[in-house]
Amino acid sequence: MPTVESAFGDESLLELSIVVAAYNDWLALESCLGSIAPQANGPRFEVVVIDDGSDITAPERIRQWARHFPLTIVEQSHAGISAARNRGIRASKGAVVLFVDADCRLDPNCLAALRSTIARFPQHNCFQLRLTGSCSSVVGRAEELRLVTFQEHALQPDGRIRYLNTAGFAMRRKRIGREAGVFDEAALRGEDTLLLANLIEGDTLPLFVPEAIVEHAIPLSLMECLRKDIRTAYLEGRTYERIASTGVRIRVTQRERLRLLLSMWRTANRPSIGRTAWFVLVGRQALQRMISFGYNFLRVGSERGL
Repeated sequence: MPTVESAFGDESLLELSIVVAAYNDWLALESCLGSIAPQANGPRFEVVVIDDGSDITAPERIRQWARHFPLTIVEQSHAGISAARNRGIRASKGAVVLFVDADCRLDPNCLAALRSTIARFPQHNCFQLRLTGSCSSVVGRAEELRLVTFQEHALQPDGRIRYLNTAGFAMRRKRIGREAGVFDEAALRGEDTLLLANLIEGDTLPLFVPEAIVEHAIPLSLMECLRKDIRTAYLEGRTYERIASTGVRIRVTQRERLRLLLSMWRTANRPSIGRTAWFVLVGRQALQRMISFGYNFLRVGSERGL
């Protein structure tokens, strides 16, 4: 059952619900909540944390943020990121639902910029916030390089973006529908890409909000990232298989991949990023591609009885 940590007035007036799924990452979440508290001139909001079966329940230092904003902590058995986010939707009350990851930090004016954009564009229901990486480590610089390149590549002339990353993604509740679920709970990884494929099918790409900035501060070392990449690439293989069955093209072509690599190389020349980040990023992507290729090879072989 949900544990309501605080109540700040009339909940029907909430403009925004921030949904964060957490699984054994309380330290990162504490930093995330710390970036939410001082939002300048932001909308009236609540934060809903879904504890997806962590080894220990939310510590007191997490619960103490209820002194600064309405905070609800919902505990559930470990069911995966998609199920956790859907649970967060059902527990939230805001007119707009914003999804962020536990290892994200919001720019001080992030929520104000998002509210302004939502008000100016009532015809849009989905919004992709601008993501950045933390340049304090080589892993963070590689993430900054990846995000800058992919967001520039995916941005459309009309301001929409062919990219969706739930480290900073918002959706009007009316778009969610009565089922109060957005994510396919069978997708253990790549759930945001599957959601993007569904939006592309309906010709409803997210509107890009460059002024609403979310920093994705990866707390892992390079070796930890590589281990996570192996597991993620395998789990994403099943999701990409489902996307392929819809006929929606998500993956870039080989020609586009080469252009992206060249663009990344030029961007890596910035002093804040550096060439080392390029090699780290390309190495991680190559590993993911090999795992994905191996998954497809084994799947096809299994279907053929090899």
